[in-house]
Amino acid sequence: MKKKMTCHKCKRSMKTKKHGSKSKVETVMHEFKEGKLRSGSKKGPKVTNPKQAIAIALSYGKKKRK
Repeated sequence: MKKKMTCHKCKRSMKTKKHGSKSKVETVMHEFKEGKLRSGSKKGPKVTNPKQAIAIALSYGKKKRK
């Protein structure tokens, strides 16, 4: 039987995170490093700011979870 994870501050049970979104974040960051990541559609401007690339990667990860 698995032990439930609890928050150390409030002693409530926590949901465990799934690692499905991790692979999507890795692919988006790989595209950014290669210079192929674009904001918006395929015809949009290339992403040059690493902070913007991280924001895009996290938003893709959230979409995959839902």
